[in-house]
Amino acid sequence: MVSQLKKIFSQNKKKKVGIIIEARSNSSRLPNKHFLKILNKTMLEHLIYRLKNISNVDVIVIATTKNREDDKIYELAKKINVEVFRGSENNVTKRVLKAAQNFKLDIICEITGDCPIIDPFLVEQLIDTYLLNSNKIDYISNSQLGLPNGMGCQVFSKKILAESYKNIIRKDELEYVTLNIKRNPKKYKQIYVLPPPNLSWSKLGVTLDEKSDYFLLKKIIISFKNKPLFSCDDVIKLLRKNKKWLKINSRVKRKEDYIKI
Repeated sequence: MVSQLKKIFSQNKKKKVGIIIEARSNSSRLPNKHFLKILNKTMLEHLIYRLKNISNVDVIVIATTKNREDDKIYELAKKINVEVFRGSENNVTKRVLKAAQNFKLDIICEITGDCPIIDPFLVEQLIDTYLLNSNKIDYISNSQLGLPNGMGCQVFSKKILAESYKNIIRKDELEYVTLNIKRNPKKYKQIYVLPPPNLSWSKLGVTLDEKSDYFLLKKIIISFKNKPLFSCDDVIKLLRKNKKWLKINSRVKRKEDYIKI
């Protein structure tokens, strides 16, 4: 069994795996949120630091827009030594696809820039699961069945994204990269990973949508200043001990809650 797994990984590692992060400055709810600082690092820097600790990725790409206000995202990407691609502001699906094509990726792990404390172990685990099953599935996600909002990601091939992009007919599928894939389960083979009980807390939001999210994230990051690679489990344990903190961003409404699959 072990030799079989090694063979599968060897075959799949010939494929180029990249993390693509969507980020732009002119968020309607919290403009310039990626540049808010905690412990002298921007939120985008916190995210990149965590993702650089993932072993099964060939390249990290920030996919931003061509807008002048996103020049600073381009400059930050260069400063922290990650790749950057600039494309359409509103057609996010096209932006991600073009980024994948530009860097000759075979496999895409898609993460939004709103997830500064995403657990790198969970990302690595999801990529490994995809690699082990890539001959059987088209798409895998760990963000649908219970993980806190801000801890999930999704993995799929560039080929599948290009195919689904050609079939887009609804406007919201241009904004949410894999929505067309998820809406077509008969066409695309999909896996949704169920988190273990200790990581299941779907009503918890540790993503960065509004200013109150920033205040909660600030408490979390400062609490782990001596352990910067804290895990999702660490965050959940911290917040269960400090339940009053949950009120900080309890009124934030997430756009994802209104998406119809």
